[in-house]
Amino acid sequence: MLHDRVLVRQDGGEGERRSSAGIVIPATASVGRRLSWATAVGVGPNVRSIVVGDRVLFDPDDRSEVELHGRGYVLLRERDVHAVAASRVEPDGTGLYL
Repeated sequence: MLHDRVLVRQDGGEGERRSSAGIVIPATASVGRRLSWATAVGVGPNVRSIVVGDRVLFDPDDRSEVELHGRGYVLLRERDVHAVAASRVEPDGTGLYL
């Protein structure tokens, strides 16, 4: 990885999902601008706030897809990440860096 790039693997798929009440939402349902969670699997040397294994929140419209060893990944810049969920935050914190 070079510079401020972050390589992430998306959690789950683009298929149907369930609401918190258990209602099935089909994959073809129209939704507004929705952010996605992914797990960081590689970071560049200039990335300051993300380490491998962190979950990151990003806009799926602003992404570059890449395939490595038959598996799909997303390549992002650190500035395109909206939030980082990490276990290294203090116990009374939210676990998110914004």
